[in-house]
Amino acid sequence: MSTDHSSASYIHLVQHLIEKCLIFQMTKEECMEALSKHANIKPIITSTVWRELEKENKEFFESYKESQNKDRMTEEETSAMIQKMILSSSDEPGSSKESDK
Repeated sequence: MSTDHSSASYIHLVQHLIEKCLIFQMTKEECMEALSKHANIKPIITSTVWRELEKENKEFFESYKESQNKDRMTEEETSAMIQKMILSSSDEPGSSKESDK
């Protein structure tokens, strides 16, 4: 009976740590890596508990994934904008080394 209790406690701990990862907007893969590295929890354990949480909280995880996709698009758009700014500033008169001669 003690083994059942300790297994349940371990799963509860993993669930709690996954919830902390969710607060930091981590993907499942990022969470698996973080818990493996910082809490010595095998990725298969994290993956299994994550999958069970997804089953129990379908609507939350659908919304969470949608939010992550929107954030990624924003990051990609930001990166593209920065690249455009860099390119346009290098095209401006006086910005190249040729004009320094």
